[in-house]
Amino acid sequence: MKQKSLYQRLGGYDAIAAVSDDFITRLATDKKFERFFTSLSTDSKKRLRQHVVNQICQITGGPCIYTGRDMKTAHAGLGISEEDWQASVNHLIATLDKFKVPKKEKDELLAGVSSLKKDIVEQKMAKKQ
Repeated sequence: MKQKSLYQRLGGYDAIAAVSDDFITRLATDKKFERFFTSLSTDSKKRLRQHVVNQICQITGGPCIYTGRDMKTAHAGLGISEEDWQASVNHLIATLDKFKVPKKEKDELLAGVSSLKKDIVEQKMAKKQ
């Protein structure tokens, strides 16, 4: 018997869309990330949302195809730091906890998302002295 994909275990497209909406809202309402959202038009926000949904859908083995720019190009020049990355991961974890995503599925999704980190983070965190 074939094991269900992570996409299926998460609840499919509608569940991934709900998680994406909550996650994006958390980012957009966090002062740390407002610099990324304040200049976006309504159309750009809708496009961003669809890209996030499609990317999570694809990463989890769903039928979606992410058609946006590669992560390195999409995030170039934004100055995303290790600290920004960790804060965004914390928001994603909070979202997954809100939706009561089981640990196994949460860990799998976080691993998939973490594979994108090398192309998103531009600045290393400053070392504390």
